[in-house]
Amino acid sequence: MSEKARAERFSEVVLPHLSDALALARWLTGNGADAEDVVQDACIKAHAGISGYAGGNARAWLLTIVRNTAYTWMSRNRPRGMLAVGDLGDLDEMAAAHGISVPDEYGPEASLIAKADTVALETAIAALPQPFRETLVLRDISGLSYREIAAMLGVPMGTVMSRLARARSLLMSDLGRAP
Repeated sequence: MSEKARAERFSEVVLPHLSDALALARWLTGNGADAEDVVQDACIKAHAGISGYAGGNARAWLLTIVRNTAYTWMSRNRPRGMLAVGDLGDLDEMAAAHGISVPDEYGPEASLIAKADTVALETAIAALPQPFRETLVLRDISGLSYREIAAMLGVPMGTVMSRLARARSLLMSDLGRAP
């Protein structure tokens, strides 16, 4: 494959899904700066492997690369016990990336409460065990199907479903809304 053809294919397959890649990387790494590093590394890998892309769901293909790159990057760059949860600036950026805005029509009190709820949710998601957090983010935030997640993680679809149910249950318990 010529370099021009590779660049065109990369533009068609990868570029439309960069915002989703960055959102996933932010959830996995916990902050924007690390996520940008991960997505940059993932794009380099995707560009190098674009000739091997056989078609299908380009978004799932890219997110798989981002996921694997994030875990490799974190194993090289972070101590094992470290968990980053980001900061409020990252939360505002993530909300904007997903078309969510903090409502301001009810005044500063409502805005402050909404931001506190967002922080509580982000903290609760970050505290989930890795398999549950990953499954929750891939399904509820990135919108992948159970089948796509199962293929990405290399687990049966039933495992994806049980991890997702467990993650949601843990979140509700942590946020004070036990099922």
